Amino acid sequence: MNTAPYAAVNGNEGGLPASLSVLGATGPVGRQALEVAGEHKIPLDLLTANTDVSGMEALARAYSPRFAVMADEGAARDLAARLKDTPVTVRGGTDALCETIRVVNSPVTVNAILGEAGLLPTLACASLGRRLALSNKESLVVAGEIVKAEAKKAGCEIIPVDSEHSAIFQCLHAGRKSDVRSILLTASGGPFRGMTREQLAKVTLQDALAHPTWKMGAKITVDSATMMNKGFEVIEAAHLFDVSPDAIKVVVHPESIIHSAVEYIDSAVVAQLSSPDMRLCVQYALTYPARLPGLTRELDLFSVGTLNFFKPDPEAFPLLPLAFYAMKRGGGVPAVLNAANEVAVAAFLKEKISFTDISRIVSETVEKLTVCKNAKTVEELLDADKQARSVAAALI
Repeated sequence: MNTAPYAAVNGNEGGLPASLSVLGATGPVGRQALEVAGEHKIPLDLLTANTDVSGMEALARAYSPRFAVMADEGAARDLAARLKDTPVTVRGGTDALCETIRVVNSPVTVNAILGEAGLLPTLACASLGRRLALSNKESLVVAGEIVKAEAKKAGCEIIPVDSEHSAIFQCLHAGRKSDVRSILLTASGGPFRGMTREQLAKVTLQDALAHPTWKMGAKITVDSATMMNKGFEVIEAAHLFDVSPDAIKVVVHPESIIHSAVEYIDSAVVAQLSSPDMRLCVQYALTYPARLPGLTRELDLFSVGTLNFFKPDPEAFPLLPLAFYAMKRGGGVPAVLNAANEVAVAAFLKEKISFTDISRIVSETVEKLTVCKNAKTVEELLDADKQARSVAAALI
């Protein structure tokens, strides 16, 4: 690992980065990354958002980044007018976003952009050979092999931020990669754990947004309710840790205290436990291999009392097995899966379709576009994404 951008902490490599960029700063993970940065007084190079001008203005004034980039160019013009009394440089558009990532060349970049829109910024970060704290799972779902190849070529260190993948990353330090038997990927089960398909047909948008454990954005909360989010995490884990999807077991764990575990060939299972708080994952991705005092409250096992574990129900939540299928088919099929889901969830959030229509639309789109398994380049994957959005929209 290139340790030059890092300060020494307690004589160990790692510690606080000299500066930080946060992509998707106005979203839940982005804001928590900024809380960590504020706690440790880490200077900000770059903040990005899509269209939330008011949110970005407030963050820019609070954290004084060198650059603020809005993916939407109209939103960038609005933000520039609002921030004209500050030294913050405002830019707009995806091309400007990727260019600015390269200009600032932060020692650590947190990518918390939601959806496929995070792919090109991920590739821009990977090409720099610095550390990428990755929360945008869709980058690996859509183009995992390409992202890994770019990161390897440039010497980019990818540290996962999702709680489950951060846990796996930590547990893998307990043994050799060659001695891993399986990865136990935990899932909260969302608000509908234990419901049948018939019961799920009657749930409302408000029901789906009432997650029992985590506070997340609306899209990810719905993905958790359908277990599509867990399916994406299976694909992400397979790419991040170079394991077969057959070696990944999903375990429903409602308390969200065990964030995932690794089983070794001697049948030892090493798990990572903590209070459910994404700030721990963000901070660890910034400071690895060092650990620093942080904002997460201590875990009180006496208060937790009991931990429960269940098998997922593939009939009630068919998008989870569909994700395993997409990963095994490879090529552009995971990109199709992701794009169709983005379209279907957007329609559900506007109450145009029912909850169970989400899995119907995604499944039918994947079935229609399995030919996309031959997609390999970024251009071909983005074309598969475009085709899937068109097919899914027609199914609404």
